[in-house]
Amino acid sequence: MSGRKPRSVANPLESAITTPGERILKECHSLYVDSENGLVKIASSLGVRLLPPRKKIIVMIMGNHSAGKSSFINWYVEEHIQKAGVAIETQGFTFITSGRKRESLTGNATLHLYPHFRPLLEFKGVTDYLSAEISTSKQKKFSLVTFVDTPGLVDGDMVYPFDVNSAITWLGEQSDLVFVFFDPMGQALCKRTLNIVEKLSEKCGDKLLFYLSKADEAGKETDRQRVMMQIVQELCRRPGLNKCGFEMPTIYIPNPQKPSRCVNQIDGVCQTIEKTINQAVQKTLDQLEKDCDLICSTISSRLEKDRADATYNKSVRIHSFLCGALGIVLPTLFILSFIVNTISKEQLDELLGEGPARTVSIFTGIVMFLWDWIPEDGQVVFVIFFGAFCYLLLFLAKYFAGRGNKTLTKKEKKLMAEYNEYIQDIVKTKKEKLYEWYLQQCAAEYDL
Repeated sequence: MSGRKPRSVANPLESAITTPGERILKECHSLYVDSENGLVKIASSLGVRLLPPRKKIIVMIMGNHSAGKSSFINWYVEEHIQKAGVAIETQGFTFITSGRKRESLTGNATLHLYPHFRPLLEFKGVTDYLSAEISTSKQKKFSLVTFVDTPGLVDGDMVYPFDVNSAITWLGEQSDLVFVFFDPMGQALCKRTLNIVEKLSEKCGDKLLFYLSKADEAGKETDRQRVMMQIVQELCRRPGLNKCGFEMPTIYIPNPQKPSRCVNQIDGVCQTIEKTINQAVQKTLDQLEKDCDLICSTISSRLEKDRADATYNKSVRIHSFLCGALGIVLPTLFILSFIVNTISKEQLDELLGEGPARTVSIFTGIVMFLWDWIPEDGQVVFVIFFGAFCYLLLFLAKYFAGRGNKTLTKKEKKLMAEYNEYIQDIVKTKKEKLYEWYLQQCAAEYDL
């Protein structure tokens, strides 16, 4: 028996893709970031900016301080990651995600991990209060979820080190889901929370979901109903939040040591997350097709423009050649006419031969006829204008020569053709197979 131990995998669960959604999101992401033929690289070479799709959905949780945001994340992950308590524990934005090993990242490292959120740099001071917590947990659907824990919101003289309202609003727009936690212990009607919720409702109301957290601490059922009525009344006072079909399920962290008769709908939160993951898979596949079409159309337009530029360059070269030829031939013929006029016909025949001499005599004869037709007092003026005209022809020849457009080289055109063929034959075929495989997981065989 060999004394060598088998090499262990850093995280066996990382390589074991357990769900169709996880596999599809990972394969779609690899199509974008592949070092040789990734769509991001291909698009960049064409001057098009693409961002790879996220392999996980973003769930932002907001609410007043001590609303149970961090406690919910710890419960979902089944690991104590975030501090939870009555005091304001979360002062900045924390991204909680699944990874290969337990790690904590600071602001710049967090933005490298999430390039989609680089615009947060525009909010002064946010970077210093930005962090990420990476956990090895694979509980529930955590491998496909990134939680964003936001600062606890309070009214009054509380001063935040950055524009918390604008930062939360922007993050909410980028998220796939926004959970708003109202706690029943006196802070549920925090005006700052309601102001941000109202702004988010105007821009992305379909992402907003309201929950009465810590519902088991609200006392009796009548007390709980009274708290919910107060929250609903406050929300309805704001035009942007007064909508039909309003729901606010009651949730709390289950504790076997402290049973409660209150209905706990926290499993519904998990179902909502799972449903959003499935929708994200469909959106990613649809976006993959759109990006493929964008690249193919860009390649087609570039090749079409190159053909138009080549035709234009050909026309420009012809104009340049004609102007240049006339600018040289006309003064040469003019000067040659006077030289030939001083040579006898026999000398010209002997010098050039009978045929060429006859041709030269004809052209120079025409020039001399025209020259004799011009009055003597106007010949100097004619020479000046003729010289200016010849100079103009040479100038136009140079002008047209510099008007040509840059065209693609043979290597560039071949590369674009290869890109187009790769996307049509490989990427789109892969996308169709992934879509078919995804549908096979949920639809009956006869429906397909």
